[in-house]
Amino acid sequence: MVDSLAKIAGIGLKKKGHQAFYGVGHVAGNEVLLLQPQTFMNLSGTSVASACKATRTEGGNVIVVHDEIDLPFGVVRVKVGGGHGGHNGLRHIIQLIGNDFVRVRIGVDRPPAGGDTAAFVLRPFSSDEKKDIIRVLDHATRALEVVLHSGAQQAMCEFNGQDVLND
Repeated sequence: MVDSLAKIAGIGLKKKGHQAFYGVGHVAGNEVLLLQPQTFMNLSGTSVASACKATRTEGGNVIVVHDEIDLPFGVVRVKVGGGHGGHNGLRHIIQLIGNDFVRVRIGVDRPPAGGDTAAFVLRPFSSDEKKDIIRVLDHATRALEVVLHSGAQQAMCEFNGQDVLND
């Protein structure tokens, strides 16, 4: 998703720092730092907190894009604040910068009953999912652009009732 937004905005993710690849540019009229942590997912808060500290960015001005097992595959939702819901990457980010950041949640569905969640979210996409992933990422990218241009509340109104794969 960050790659998609970076490409649209013409932002290269070539800088190294904050245990991440990152780039700085403009999206929807706002200066942004796009960050791709290179830590283990469970330690992604280290990367996010480092970038926040270096840029003097408060948690309320951070947008985190993440997978969400509590949503069906392809469903995109925007949310402000909340808990980690068992997501260890979010848990670490919340531990280090608080929980008032904006989230763009991309549904990946739940594993089958009794299935291992970590193995499920790390597995390659199925052939059907591969067919749909570009459309899902484009939809999520548009939601992120609305967050940046018009705010999280507007993005929630526009995107939280939609299902790009079934509309």
